[in-house]
Amino acid sequence: MEALVEAATAAPSLHNAQPWRFRYLKDTATFELRAALDHALPHSDPDGRALHLGCGAALFNLRVAATHASWRPVTVLLPDRYDPRLLATVRLERPAGPADPGAGLAGLHPAIHRRRTSRLPFDDERVPDPVRATLREAAEAEGAQLHFPSGWHVQTVLDLIRDAEGRDLADPGRTAELHRWSEDAPGGASARDFAGRPVPARPHGGGEFEELPQLALLGTREDRPADWLRAGQAMERVLLVATGHHLSTALSSEALDWSDLRWTVRDPLSSMGQVHVVLRVGYGPPVPATPRRPVSQVLRVE
Repeated sequence: MEALVEAATAAPSLHNAQPWRFRYLKDTATFELRAALDHALPHSDPDGRALHLGCGAALFNLRVAATHASWRPVTVLLPDRYDPRLLATVRLERPAGPADPGAGLAGLHPAIHRRRTSRLPFDDERVPDPVRATLREAAEAEGAQLHFPSGWHVQTVLDLIRDAEGRDLADPGRTAELHRWSEDAPGGASARDFAGRPVPARPHGGGEFEELPQLALLGTREDRPADWLRAGQAMERVLLVATGHHLSTALSSEALDWSDLRWTVRDPLSSMGQVHVVLRVGYGPPVPATPRRPVSQVLRVE
């Protein structure tokens, strides 16, 4: 059970705050995934959207790790309407057989600990269309959509992200949370902002950022906590599939945290109602892993 949770906590989260806790109930072989409110970001994430995305990503890793260990994870989102901190339950049932439809998740297990969030420049090499199609299918498998915007839309999204990053820097509460939780702290990844503006130093090297980054928008039709959890699972599935294709990835939700900017990110011609994450994909150099809390701090067994 500790190994499963260790895999779950390799998921990304806003500022690497890791806003999750797990409880394992031995009598029913069930995991409870709970929101760790002491790791929430009330200034940067006032609605809890990013918290749900991060916990959804951890939930997906737990499902992958359980399937890899020959269990069938039966997952229920938001099982108790009177306990909003209980985000999901995962009951481990009989060992999954070769015909089990969830068995395909096991193949993603090696990518869990290889996935990284990169803040370094990527090459200008275009991600091939078949790989893009595979990433879209990964999002759809978890009830979300993945859209690769065209050139004009990419520039619009980058402008919105720059605007949001500027607002964040001018907000004392958000700045304090960034300094407290950011994975750019000592021991974390190198500093850079998503839109590619210059930064004072890049401890892990890197040259100029690509002129027009390859972005992908991940979203759902609706915009409720259950949709955020589904989007988090879809995000992690896309990231693991991308890792398997030797892609580097970065995430941004800055422009989505401001309500007056969020609606302009989506493509009005698509059926995607709400964009939850902007992904930057490409081919870049390796980067180190970011620190994670020990399993003993996030898992309780009863």
